[in-house]
Parts: sequence; structure tokens; C-alpha cells
Amino acid sequence: MVQSPRSLIFWDVDTQADFMLPEGALYVPGAEELLPTLADLDRAARRHGIPVVASADRHSLSDVEITDSPNWKTTFPPHCMAGTAGSEKVPQTRLGAPLVLGSEKREPEKIALGLSATRPEVLLEKQALDVFSNPNTETVLRLLAPQRVVVYGVALDFCLRKTVEGLWSRGYRDLEVVVDGTRAIDGDEGSRLLESWRDLGVNMVGAAQIIEGLENAPKISS
Repeated sequence: MVQSPRSLIFWDVDTQADFMLPEGALYVPGAEELLPTLADLDRAARRHGIPVVASADRHSLSDVEITDSPNWKTTFPPHCMAGTAGSEKVPQTRLGAPLVLGSEKREPEKIALGLSATRPEVLLEKQALDVFSNPNTETVLRLLAPQRVVVYGVALDFCLRKTVEGLWSRGYRDLEVVVDGTRAIDGDEGSRLLESWRDLGVNMVGAAQIIEGLENAPKISS
């Protein structure tokens, strides 16, 4: 069963308290400055019926990524631990009644049923940097079949990088990164990545540009 193609989806990367807030366990510098922009994008998605696919870390102490002696590249201190306030999405991007997909592979038919809402919301839980480590991510993309994907969230040089490069490698060419809707842990690396993606063909956009485009899009009469 395949859903009708979605012309546009928003992809929200890990906008969780432990990353977004200064008191968070793995705070991304300056991430709290994104909150008004993220709220604007969230309101636009609701107003215009745009599906949102969100990823979220859900860790336990047994996860390979979690250690008290991190290398800060593939391993990190405890963060976004399941059941803690730090793992929750910030209010500005909190989903309504999302289809929550954990690390257990679900049948495509059941996922399709969960995506049948007029404006579906999906929460992809993960225990690694790459959202495609969740065995349901590919199915969600196949069923939504978006023609255009707008990506924002944190951290630009870690999980958002994996998302953008994963989407690009899977053939999503109408791909946009909201440059004022993301922050990097390493600012220099973040700038380098944005430039390299621009050279590749990924579109760099501002949130206002996205929202204005939605507001000015021709209305389709029923």
C-alpha cells in the first residue's frame, strides 16, 4: 500500500531539550536562539497541512553511542535518556498525536494506516546519529513519497548531517536546509558543510522564505 505523494514535508531533526536548551546534557551552542524560528515553522506546517517527520534520540546506558569516556565523534556522554525531561521535544516543535516508530521494524501496512491522517506527524526514535538506523525510516519515506523535503534542527554537523546526506544519497534532489533553523556544535565545520551541500545542489533557504512561499502559493479550489 502506497500513499498519494506528498508534495512537501518538513523534517525536524532532534529538537529535544538536551540539545536545544543551555541546561541540556548535550547542549548545542546557540540552539535556544532557534526557538522562535522553529515555532514559526511549526505553525506554518499546521496552518498549511504539511506533514512533519521528526527524529528523536531515545537512549539507554547500553547504547553503543553512550559512554562516560566519549570521543565526541561517535560516542557521547549520556543524553536524551528514555523517560527523562531532556529527551522531550521542546514546546515549540512538540507534535500533536504522532505515529511513534521505535527501533522495532513495523509492517508497512500498519505504518501506512498511521500515515493516513490529513496531516500526518511521525516521530522516528533512534539510538544512533543516523535516522536511517531506524528500520522504519525508509518505509515512511516510501509511503509519503515527498517531492520536496525541508530540513531543520540540530546538530548540523552530526545528526542533521546524517539526515541531509542520507536523503541526498537516496535521490531526494528537491532538498532544502533551513540555515536559520539549525546550529552546529563546531561552527567552522557547520559552515563547511553548508557550503559543500550548496555546491552539491542542496538548497539553502531561510525560514521566512519557506513560510512566505507557503502563504503566497496558489490556493487549489475543491
